[in-house]
Amino acid sequence: MRCLVTGAAGFVGSPLVKRLQAEKICDLVVTTRSQTSAFPPDIRHFPIEITESSDWAAALEGVDVIIHLAARVHIMNDHAADPLAEFRRVNTAATLNLAEQAARAGVKRFVFVSTIKVNGEENDRPFRHDDAPKPIDPYGISKLESEIGLREIAARTGLEVVIIRPPLVYGPGARGNFALLVNLVRKKLPLPFASLKNRRTLVAVQNLVDLIITCTAHPAAEGEIFLAGDGEDLSTPELIRGIAAGLGVKPMLVPLPPALLHMAAKAVGKEAVYQRLCCSLQVDISQARNVLGWSPIVTSREGLELAVK
Repeated sequence: MRCLVTGAAGFVGSPLVKRLQAEKICDLVVTTRSQTSAFPPDIRHFPIEITESSDWAAALEGVDVIIHLAARVHIMNDHAADPLAEFRRVNTAATLNLAEQAARAGVKRFVFVSTIKVNGEENDRPFRHDDAPKPIDPYGISKLESEIGLREIAARTGLEVVIIRPPLVYGPGARGNFALLVNLVRKKLPLPFASLKNRRTLVAVQNLVDLIITCTAHPAAEGEIFLAGDGEDLSTPELIRGIAAGLGVKPMLVPLPPALLHMAAKAVGKEAVYQRLCCSLQVDISQARNVLGWSPIVTSREGLELAVK
């Protein structure tokens, strides 16, 4: 089997490529935006800018499975004049261009790493794979439109499409709010989250990589949507304690009423950060368990220790 991994130098792509190669799961073809290749000589590397008109012919030669990671990712402070247009250009049009060329080239399966933002931003029960999509921001909308387009291509051409929607992915080199929390805990600063009783599903990069690999070959994965997760939900205080345990420090958690915390976040223009750190977002991964027989390979505690070290 020959696999093409797009976005192969990214946060998820790097550990995915390392495992695929280490376990000799498939012959590897990878693409990145950069001309510079840090990949071993037995991995074919193509520098390709992901656009709606990119020519994939050379990279697709002999490929059986595509794992599509490359994307314009969620940006907290997006300064684009039209963010939705920018997300659609890369995440939708470019993805569907690749899928159309893949179908013509005889590629069998297309594993698309989407986002839980297709389901929505916050919930009072765990999101399921078959929930009606309710994306709110341009990133989530562009990913949903990609999913819709991929299913249309699958129906028309026979290309096997598998969709994976992860929530927040954490691991070595993670950025964003996770990196912010790690730095605050490492500095032993007081954190006003002790009173929070929210529940959030996260996914360790090791678990996401394992699910992706399972989806490349499992016969029952075709046409399915799988939500990713660690199989256990954490409150923000529990997440902080897990980070602290991995760092070998004592967390400085102090109580502050959630309403007051929310008010303070709004006052300083950080309501989006509050929503991602303090509200609930749970994910039901039973579809992956039942259809694929898949289970997370690391616990949240193990994943957090690996992430911070």
